[in-house]
Amino acid sequence: MPTVTSRDGTIIGYDRKGAGPAIILVAGATQYRDVDTTVTPALAELLSARFTVINYDRRGRGESGDTAPYAVAREIEDIASLIDLAGGRAGLFGMSSGAVLALEAGVALAGKVSGVVMYEPPIDPEQSSATAWREHAEMVALAEQGDGDGMMVAFMSGVGMPPEAVEGFRQSPAWPAYAAIGLTIEHDYRVMAEATDGDRHPARWRDATIPVLILDGSESYPFMRHGADWVAAGLPNATRRTLAGQSHEYDYKVVGPVLAEFFGGLT
Repeated sequence: MPTVTSRDGTIIGYDRKGAGPAIILVAGATQYRDVDTTVTPALAELLSARFTVINYDRRGRGESGDTAPYAVAREIEDIASLIDLAGGRAGLFGMSSGAVLALEAGVALAGKVSGVVMYEPPIDPEQSSATAWREHAEMVALAEQGDGDGMMVAFMSGVGMPPEAVEGFRQSPAWPAYAAIGLTIEHDYRVMAEATDGDRHPARWRDATIPVLILDGSESYPFMRHGADWVAAGLPNATRRTLAGQSHEYDYKVVGPVLAEFFGGLT
């Protein structure tokens, strides 16, 4: 597998497909290439007709290493290294919590990022910043114990999976691949807590000028729409769009053309 070295020496694994302007795919909380073997590769294949598409493992997952201590800035540096690999400029597509990371990278690397598409940033405007930081602290405590399995269970329970479904998943052949990256769930909780710190939009967002398209699905959880609206309200150059018939698990045949239209229209 090809790799690139991030600023702090961490090795980041990726794959690359197609030719043309670059798009980097930023995964959500439980995604990486070993478990996300259908939707994201199909999306990359669809986009590769017009774009160079880079799909990578976020640090601590799959082919990518992880260097302590964690900071959101380190993940932004990972994305910067991939942008440099792609020729110095790229668009970013982020899924779920990866959408928030993509936005943070777009803001921090504005000169290198042509635009950002966010699919359902999982921000609940009714959840307080204090709650977000408490949940992050709980994940940190589990991480310090090396309990990746417990972190994945806590995450899945927290997003509404019934106890019997969680236990059934734990007994399935798929579970080890998810539990293997459980320690990285703390990263996503940190991304989300920093984004909503103080129950207000970050000043860095309000000063951003890069174009951002924020998507949600009409059949998704109601808070996703509210969260997408909340993010859009904090950005000076954001566009909101709801995709009919889509849920948090999107259809790449629907989302792909939207990405192609957005990134194809950027200079």
